[in-house]
Amino acid sequence: MIALSLAEIAEVVGGQTHDIPDPSVQVTGPVVRDSREVEPGSLFVAFVGEHVDGHDFAHAVVEAGAVALLASRPVGAPAIVVDDVQSALGALARHVVRRLGATLVALTGSAGKTSTKDLIAQVLARKAPTVFTPGSFNNEIGLPLTALSATAETRFLVLEMGARGIGHIRYLTDLTPPQIGLVLNVGTAHIGEFGGREQIAQAKGELVEALPSVEDGGVAVLNADDPLVRAMASRTKAKVILFGESGEADVRAENVRLTDSGQPAFSLHTPSGCSEVTMRLYGEHHVSNALAAAAVAHELGMSADEIATALSEAGSLSRWRMEVTERPDGVTIVNDAYNANPESMRAALRALAAMGKGRRTWAVLGKMAELGDEALAEHDAVGRLAVRLNVGKLVAVGGREASWLQLGAYNEGSWGEESVHVSDAQAAVDLLRSELRPGDVVLVKASRSVGLESVAQALVEAGTEGEVAVR
Repeated sequence: MIALSLAEIAEVVGGQTHDIPDPSVQVTGPVVRDSREVEPGSLFVAFVGEHVDGHDFAHAVVEAGAVALLASRPVGAPAIVVDDVQSALGALARHVVRRLGATLVALTGSAGKTSTKDLIAQVLARKAPTVFTPGSFNNEIGLPLTALSATAETRFLVLEMGARGIGHIRYLTDLTPPQIGLVLNVGTAHIGEFGGREQIAQAKGELVEALPSVEDGGVAVLNADDPLVRAMASRTKAKVILFGESGEADVRAENVRLTDSGQPAFSLHTPSGCSEVTMRLYGEHHVSNALAAAAVAHELGMSADEIATALSEAGSLSRWRMEVTERPDGVTIVNDAYNANPESMRAALRALAAMGKGRRTWAVLGKMAELGDEALAEHDAVGRLAVRLNVGKLVAVGGREASWLQLGAYNEGSWGEESVHVSDAQAAVDLLRSELRPGDVVLVKASRSVGLESVAQALVEAGTEGEVAVR
């Protein structure tokens, strides 16, 4: 964070100082909410959680070097006490962002946010110092913490924005007003909470509504291939840049193909030139993510060749998102277990089919959460798609939703031992332990709540230890 005194912070957040001998002392380290992340000069934000109260760590964090706490009550240690810690954290982020000389890039969408954010960050980092959201730290707590990690040297601040309802993104853009806003897609993720795709589009479009006008440098980067996103052009006063495979896109891909290993390659076309891209990531769905990143980079002055080189060398920065591990025995594990929705599930299955040409493929799948009334149809459709893509074996893991996956595969023509429903992760591991053979490719994917990353991890460890068990 840019250095601020405790007195300045107290004024910004409307708090009272307690047990602070010298209010002129500055916060020079990171703003953190995890006591294990405290460094000398830190400000520790004391949240009261369901199981842990941050105030209980007051003396420990001060001993570790924290200058003070941002707290909701006096703690017998240096603290700035406020009525609402979350609101105070947001106010501090808003103040710091306004003082930064950085260009703020914000993005949202139903699928691909984190992968695209990681691509944008890696591309822009070649141009100037860049700070970006770690993992999926994209809510009303994670976003301000990320913004506060920027320093005076930061030139690009890339923020992922998530939403679970109308008004959520509006709140986040108020804390960290973007100059460039990117909307990737409108899908079915969280459709049960939103109530429909139109409501999702309404929520995601709050990002472009928050942008400055074209005269003030605002830029809306929109997916030309998604009608609901493209329609958001009417909701902004910013300059509109379209990306996609459509011929009308300003930044587009041509000659899209997959390598033998399932990595996408394409010709990148921008208003300033063309160049070839071959990505290190897996799956054709990354083409759209790459085009979105390219559109942002183009608007920030990078050439087509610079962008193509950066995209071709970019890797995965966030865990459990098409994370590929090659075991010594030739088994390939694709851990995409961080989360799942119908769009990302279909993309992962198509990537599996491409990676598994000439090899035996396994899809170890669990439920997709928060689909509401669409749950049965969407799980059934994914099961059917696995059969149409000639996935060798579908292993549906868990309860009711997993049974719908297996039933969809069965009704599409997957009989005998081509699809199976197992009760839990350990049952899936037991099955794979007995049936995997060298050269097989295994995709593991489900919503985060299912925890199927334990299956992927067990399979990876089996390649070096010779034994498979869920931890």
